[in-house]
Amino acid sequence: MASPSLRQTLIDILATADINVNGPAPWDLQVHDDRFYKRVLSEGTLGLGESYMDGWWECAQMDAFVFRALRGDLYKKAKPGWRALLKMLLAKVFNMQAKGKAARNAQRHYDIGNKLYELMLDKRMTYSCGYWKNADTLDQAQENKLDLICRKIRLQPGQRVLDIGCGWGSFAKFAAEKYGAEVVGVTVARNQVELARERCQGLPVEIRLQDYRDVNEQFDHVVSVGMVEHVGYRNYHTFMKTAARCLKDDGLFLLHSIGSNISKTSADPFTNTYIFPNCLIPSLKQLSAAMEYIFVLEDLHNFGPYYDPTLMAWFHNFDANWEQLQDEYGDRFYRMWKYYLLSSAGSFRARNNQLWQLVLSKKGIVGGYEAVR
Repeated sequence: MASPSLRQTLIDILATADINVNGPAPWDLQVHDDRFYKRVLSEGTLGLGESYMDGWWECAQMDAFVFRALRGDLYKKAKPGWRALLKMLLAKVFNMQAKGKAARNAQRHYDIGNKLYELMLDKRMTYSCGYWKNADTLDQAQENKLDLICRKIRLQPGQRVLDIGCGWGSFAKFAAEKYGAEVVGVTVARNQVELARERCQGLPVEIRLQDYRDVNEQFDHVVSVGMVEHVGYRNYHTFMKTAARCLKDDGLFLLHSIGSNISKTSADPFTNTYIFPNCLIPSLKQLSAAMEYIFVLEDLHNFGPYYDPTLMAWFHNFDANWEQLQDEYGDRFYRMWKYYLLSSAGSFRARNNQLWQLVLSKKGIVGGYEAVR
């Protein structure tokens, strides 16, 4: 049982963001277990997420709750907890995204079952932010994003592209089908390789089970969509050097990444524990430092608000198809995945996270680069 003082402390903190305990608003929390208060105050975001997975509280609109909590800076008022502190310390001491660890990290998220992602994502299985300009559906938003990337790198028929972190081959397949490109995609997740090869069959696409650091050949262009978040701050410079090594002198490198407003060396404790092990969202400061003497920044495009409708669409698909997944994953996984998707949507809605597309060249484009939107 939480002491009355602990209970009141958390109630008072929540109230500063117009969030009430057992209140009528859809973003209010309905608390079912009195241990919730102490757990959140002592363990922060990890305790909040785990207590939801344990069924200690509910919320009619999780995304709206997180939006209000972040806009009110409530997360700054809770302690991170000893487990979170330990992981932060380990991240500072060890390279948590070294080659062997990088593969294990990716497999813990991307190899949990292709069926889950097939039911959750768009028809092309694009697991990154859609581009919702002139789009009403997830499928169209993702087609827009893939086409935007191709136009930004000025892709021409017959050109060869390296896709670092190719996922299930959505960009590779699109670029080959729509632009006549040849694509080499690399990923360290085995399940992704198997399905990507199947989906790209008959196209000039090669999907490799390979760490990006081991690629050493020349391409007309390089793209990386939602991959640098798994690279780790210790490896950003290596990542940039690898991309430059593989890029022809007159080529373009498009980097698509979730972005943090501040520089961090460790991830959110809940996300790190349950969703993306040892991931880290980079800041512009970290990326710009890593690319010094390597790349010229030609264009920077922030469409972070578009991740909100993307995540809400993913949750709608996941929720609508849960009966097909329930026996394999179980109810605790449902609560974990719901918390992940909806809290992420609230985070982007609150502008706590960004989505950047950087267009980079090796020597600078003579006469300048004309931005594509």
